[in-house]
Amino acid sequence: MGKSSRTNCRKPEFSSRPANRVAVSAALCCFALSAQSSDFSFGGHIKFGLANTAYPDSSRFREWTGASTEDFTFGARLNLDWSKNSWDIRAEAQIEALGGDSIQISRNAGDNSALFAGLPNDDRRLFDLTRTIADKDGHAALVRLDRLSFGYSGEKGVIRIGRQAFTWGNGLIFNTVMDIFNPFDPTALDKEYKPGDDMLYGQYLRESGDDLQAVLVFRRDPATGEVKADQSSFAAKYRGFSEAGEYDALVASHYGESLIGFGGNRTVMGEVLWRGDFAATFVDDGSVVPSAVTSLTHSFELGGRNVIAAIEYHFNGFGQRGGRYDAASLQSNRHLLTRIARGELFNLGRHYLGLTATIEVSPLFLLTPNLFVNVEDRSALLQLAARGDIGEEMLLLGSLNVPVGLTGTEFGGIASTTSDLPSSIGPSLSVQLSAYF
Repeated sequence: MGKSSRTNCRKPEFSSRPANRVAVSAALCCFALSAQSSDFSFGGHIKFGLANTAYPDSSRFREWTGASTEDFTFGARLNLDWSKNSWDIRAEAQIEALGGDSIQISRNAGDNSALFAGLPNDDRRLFDLTRTIADKDGHAALVRLDRLSFGYSGEKGVIRIGRQAFTWGNGLIFNTVMDIFNPFDPTALDKEYKPGDDMLYGQYLRESGDDLQAVLVFRRDPATGEVKADQSSFAAKYRGFSEAGEYDALVASHYGESLIGFGGNRTVMGEVLWRGDFAATFVDDGSVVPSAVTSLTHSFELGGRNVIAAIEYHFNGFGQRGGRYDAASLQSNRHLLTRIARGELFNLGRHYLGLTATIEVSPLFLLTPNLFVNVEDRSALLQLAARGDIGEEMLLLGSLNVPVGLTGTEFGGIASTTSDLPSSIGPSLSVQLSAYF
C-alpha cells in the first residue's frame, strides 16, 4: 500500500512531562492492587518474526540495501487485569525490537519519509509511557505501556478512563472510513492489537439493545507539548438494531475538523452479508471530503471445506487524483500526508477494490488469498496469508506479498525527486511465531 511497514527510526527521547509522574504512579498503584487482590489475572505473548524483501534492479532502494533485505522483529506483551465487583483496572506492557537491513531505507527516506511507518511513540499522547531503549544503525527497541485504564461496568453503562483502544466501522478490508482511531493497515499480517490512546470512554446501553458510545481523546501539540483542542478528538456513535440489520451514526470533532458518518450491515440476497460506511469530513479549508466503503460477504463450502469470501470497494476522498504520486504532487496534498503520518490512512489513490477469501484447509490451518487493487492506476498487491495453530498456545502466521504495476504506480513504485529511480519493492515473504501464556 502507500505506507510501508518499515520503521522511521528516531533518536532516544526522555520526556520530563509532569504527567509522566502521575501515569507512573497510577501504574504502580494498579500493580499493587492487582498483586493484593484475588480477582487478578495475567497473560501475554512472545512473538518473533522474520521477513525477506526483494528489490527490482530499477529500485532506488538497492542503493542502500542491495538486492534484498532480511529483517527480524521481536515483541513481548504482559497483560494484567484486576477486577472487583463492577470496577476493574487493565494494564498491558510491551517490548518491541526490530533489526535488519531495511531500517536503512527509513533512515534515508527523504522526500517520502511520511510514507514510512514509525515505531510507536507518545509525542501527541497525554502521557508519555514509551521509552526508546536503542535506535542506532540496524536495530531499534522500545518498552511502553500500551494499555493503562480504570473502568466501571454497570447494567446499562460503561465508563473507562486511561490508555485504551476500540474499533468502530463496518469496513472489512479497508476500515479507515469510520474507524479514525489507529485503524489497521489492510495488508498487516498481525492485527491482534492496535495502539492505545489516552481517553475517556463511555457507553450507554438501551433496553432495546441499541447503544450510545462516546469518546474524548486527549492529545498534545508535538511542537509545544501542550494539550490542545485542535489536536484532540471527541466522537459519539449510536448503534441501533432493526429487523433488517444494524445501523451506525457517527459525529466527531477530530484534530479540529468535523466529521459525520453513517454505516450499517444487513443480510441481502438470502445469505450474503452487506456492510458499508460513508463519512464526510469538513476540512479546515472549507471543503467537504467524502469517503466510503462497501462490501459483500458470502460463506459457502468448496470441495468439502468452509470458505468465507468477500469483495469490497473503497473510495478514499483524500487520495491523489489521476494516479499522480510523484513527490511534488504528494507534497501538495497535505490532508493525505497528514493522515498517513498519523496512521489513519494507508493508500495514496482514490478508488480501491479488495478481494479476500478465508479457506479452512483444516480446523487448525487457514489459507487467505487477498488482492488489493488500485483501480485508477491498475496496480495491485497480491497477498497469500496463512495461519496455523500449533497446539493450544502457539500460532504461526505467514504471508507472501507480490506487488504488480508499472513504474510510477502505487504498487509498481512511485517516483522520487532525489533519484531517477522509482521506490519499487519486489516480492516479500514473512513469518511470525507467537507463543501465548
